[in-house]
Amino acid sequence: MSENNDDFTAATEPFRLFADWLQDATQSELNDPNALALATVDESGMPNVRMVLLKGFDETGFVFYTNYESQKGREILSSHKAAMCFHWKSLRRQIRIRGIVEKVSDEEADAYYRSRPRGSRIGAWASKQSRPLESRFALEKAVAEYTARFAIGEIPRPDYWSGFRIRPTYIEFWHDRPFRLHDRLIFQRATPESPWTIQKFYP
Repeated sequence: MSENNDDFTAATEPFRLFADWLQDATQSELNDPNALALATVDESGMPNVRMVLLKGFDETGFVFYTNYESQKGREILSSHKAAMCFHWKSLRRQIRIRGIVEKVSDEEADAYYRSRPRGSRIGAWASKQSRPLESRFALEKAVAEYTARFAIGEIPRPDYWSGFRIRPTYIEFWHDRPFRLHDRLIFQRATPESPWTIQKFYP
């Protein structure tokens, strides 16, 4: 692994440490080391959580893509807040992130959309995500219709399909230790533009 306990304790900013841990996960996790639990909240205050895939990150934040008309899309567009949690069982590590959410640029969304398999691009058109489905046949029929519609040439990105970037104000690194005396290293800031404060928490 690229990270030992001394490096964990000495970390002065979170993004390099996140990159190191994600790199370790790509070598140890059997499936989807970039999978994360994404938490949002609806208008009544009830939380929702589901698994999505991280598709990019840098010092500006953490990016994933979705249908803006889906449940998570609508909830994020209403609150502009979200939380995510990575858990890598093979490494006994977890990272929790909270922050403000913004849309990615059209250029960024277009570039990622073009990189997706053709079938996934068709699926973005065919699926009315998070809405009632009368039958599996209805979905398969929509896929067939859009496959015929876009039989030749590029498949444009739907206006309602794009990405979000979580700009973190809180990042917690958790590392399992014997007897439940875990390491917890917390990075916090008031806004995405503020400097980080660093603190260790009790397990």
